[in-house]
Amino acid sequence: MARSVIVQAAHDPEAGVWFVEESDLFGLNAEAETLEGLVDKLPAVIADLLQPAEAGETEVPVELVVRVSTRVQLSSDAA
Repeated sequence: MARSVIVQAAHDPEAGVWFVEESDLFGLNAEAETLEGLVDKLPAVIADLLQPAEAGETEVPVELVVRVSTRVQLSSDAA
């Protein structure tokens, strides 16, 4: 069965970085200043963590799920 890797990324506004928040690949840790930078880093980091490919397996699909949150300031004026 073909393996795939699911990566959940999030943004830390205080640190100003995008980072791997969660993954089904044990030991996967990476961060970058931009989301694009994180996407660029992931292939090398994932390849370093994976066991040697099974016969015929030459690539592993990676699903990147991005979590972004914000806050909405509500007016305290009563209507």
